[in-house]
Amino acid sequence: MSTTDTVATAAITLTDADLCPRLTHVSTRGWPTGPGLPADSGLFGFAEPARQGGSRTMGDATGGPGGRLPAEPREQSVIGGLLDPAGPRTESVLLDGATGEVSTTFFFHDRPDPMDRRPLAPSLPTLVRFAAATDELAGLRGQFAAYAGRYGAKAVAEASRQLLAALEEGGDGEPAPFRRMAALIRPLALAAGPGTASGLALDLPVRLLDDEFGRGGVVRFEEVDFPATLTHGPTRRFLRETGLPEDGFLFQLDTDLPLHTLAEYYADARELPDALLPARAGHLIRLGYLIEGNSLVVDGATGAVLNWSEPDGVLHPLNTDVSTLAFTLWLLHREHAVDEASGHALTSDAYDQLALTMIQALSSLDPTGTTTDADWHYWTELFQDEAGGVL
Repeated sequence: MSTTDTVATAAITLTDADLCPRLTHVSTRGWPTGPGLPADSGLFGFAEPARQGGSRTMGDATGGPGGRLPAEPREQSVIGGLLDPAGPRTESVLLDGATGEVSTTFFFHDRPDPMDRRPLAPSLPTLVRFAAATDELAGLRGQFAAYAGRYGAKAVAEASRQLLAALEEGGDGEPAPFRRMAALIRPLALAAGPGTASGLALDLPVRLLDDEFGRGGVVRFEEVDFPATLTHGPTRRFLRETGLPEDGFLFQLDTDLPLHTLAEYYADARELPDALLPARAGHLIRLGYLIEGNSLVVDGATGAVLNWSEPDGVLHPLNTDVSTLAFTLWLLHREHAVDEASGHALTSDAYDQLALTMIQALSSLDPTGTTTDADWHYWTELFQDEAGGVL
């Protein structure tokens, strides 16, 4: 087995001896030993067979054929897993040795109970094309190189159509739910470009929020509304010129102007002793509330956006700044509209995979709080809360 570097990408290749004997599908068997699997995919990790000395069956990975797995899933080859930017991979990627079909499933090494498999791709070549297309979109290269420097609703719509067409290429029919989600959600990251003019992390198109929430649904502030400790110029300008949605779903903007610092807010409410407030509470400006006992605040000096958890007495990173906060609220609102237009196919087919796709789209523009060293993050937790049905 080896990792081969080419001009386009790096590939993981296996020798014929590395392959599971149960992989009898001829055209599929030639793929890992020939073109190989992508070594640096942003969606999948395919290094497991190389680390384990060759591909293993699901039965091997869960303790052998004596486990509780039925014969059919036990003989599936484990070739990798879905990657989660917020933590460990979520699902294993399985290959059917007889048909060449690729699916995903959850399983736990210490509790190998039968798990449902979900279709991912009809073949390895289709899966590799899918991984390559989404990676090219994320890097604005290859077939998506023309989108470099293009941002806004038009770029999102065109990239989504192009990615969906690429996923349907080859006569494989309607893409599996995870691939369709990628085509509808991942291009949403093209809505905003890297910050240059704004001095913030992102430059949002002028009418992005107005078109999504309605002009009457976006609140813009005046200089008189800002506390003296809000000294971060780009943040003041963004709140004044672009504004924030009044009702961003999962976030309610304070409309009782002027804005208060966290110290002033609790002094007025008289609900929390000063000793329990976070450090520099007079420099943390409260923009609104998230869930009960949680305030969304912006650091007046740096522009960082934080979640103040009153029950825990802890400040958690939320967004890099107000531009990425606005993008997050836009992303959530747009996902709801896309899901409704699809007849709620996104949320009904595979909620956890939708949550993963949303986290990937958000982390591509704002990694704050979605890195693996973050022990808790509001948006990540809310996206993954299937019982709460926030998506």
